[in-house]
Amino acid sequence: MDLSIMIPELLKALPLTLAITFTAMIAGFLLALITTTFRVRRIPIVSQLADLYVSYARSVPVVLQLFVAFYGLPLVVALFEVEDFVSPNVAAIVGLSLYHGGYLSEVLRPAYLAVERGQHDAADSLGYTFLQKILRVVGPQAVHIALPGYGNSIIYLIHNVALVMYIGAADVMATAHLVMERDYNQYQFETYLVLAVIYSLLCLAAWIVVRFFETRNAKFTPNTAPAKATMMASV
Repeated sequence: MDLSIMIPELLKALPLTLAITFTAMIAGFLLALITTTFRVRRIPIVSQLADLYVSYARSVPVVLQLFVAFYGLPLVVALFEVEDFVSPNVAAIVGLSLYHGGYLSEVLRPAYLAVERGQHDAADSLGYTFLQKILRVVGPQAVHIALPGYGNSIIYLIHNVALVMYIGAADVMATAHLVMERDYNQYQFETYLVLAVIYSLLCLAAWIVVRFFETRNAKFTPNTAPAKATMMASV
């Protein structure tokens, strides 16, 4: 197989792969912030629902979550009697956002709880609201604690984007399978090797960015917090 022909074909699908990844990453992060807030504040009923959502995101296989989004979203849309706008790409973004938000919540919550209790008490004694406490006291310390786990969650998200082909999204993986079928599956090894390089480069780029922020925020790390976060995350 001529790699000079195959690689450009795969790269044409890369923008869609990146778009799904970044959209799910942002939406999942916002969802994780909201979910983590409910879980640490322990609001009756709401916190229990948040715990249930996190359990769903962590225990149900990602490919099954994508199928639930693909077949379930049209049913939800039909309840509001609006035009069905759910495409494979939309379902992929929704499914991956829900997965990423639930998984990331289990990274943010231990990071928040790992900050020494005295920091929380000091902020409360100064009359800070919950939002002020997060932004000025607890947040800067929790961010650095959460960064390694956040980096892992991004890498897992990149890996799981490859599953969107099963609901019809034309990402890099789906395009690779079309290329192999066109060539009667003669060049499977070469195609999968190129895919491995593409996904490795995406994960490497994510690791470099997260590592940069880890180094930059190192001064905010309390002495005992990382050990506590590791213990909590492993429970």
